[in-house]
Amino acid sequence: MNPHTHFLTLARYNVWATRRLIDAVAALPEADYRKDTGLFFQSIHGTLNHLLVGEHMLWYPRFAKGVSPKVELNAEVEPDRDRLGQALKGGAANWLPLIESWPAERFDGELNYTNMRGQAMRLPFAATLAHVFNHGTHHRGQVTAALTALGQPCPELDMVYLLQEEARA
Repeated sequence: MNPHTHFLTLARYNVWATRRLIDAVAALPEADYRKDTGLFFQSIHGTLNHLLVGEHMLWYPRFAKGVSPKVELNAEVEPDRDRLGQALKGGAANWLPLIESWPAERFDGELNYTNMRGQAMRLPFAATLAHVFNHGTHHRGQVTAALTALGQPCPELDMVYLLQEEARA
């Protein structure tokens, strides 16, 4: 599989899974949405804010613009849950045209950035991009566990369901 095909699949999955998760979370009562459910970032709200910070405010600028913004991983950058959901959906969609714009040889290169401690980093480009999508999958899984613990319905987020939808379309 060429890198464009692989990473565009991951990006499509990220969009699909993010939309499904945000739609499921929208039905939660406010108290449950903000309740400390034992997640690393305490609540569903805290975890979704972390996804916005990590995926869209740190990694996206590193890949898209070669800049390394400074923002705390647990920052509440969007207190409003509706705007947070829209920001996550829109941010996920931004990865598709970015990945499409890269030549195939870019995936064999390196990503240079500055980490949160101010240290210059040089990592394999494709593996680090895979980390971004894996990170999102990890935290979406935490949110679905919190939904289950709260007795709420939880969306099916396995990538195979996206692939089946695409095959039927």
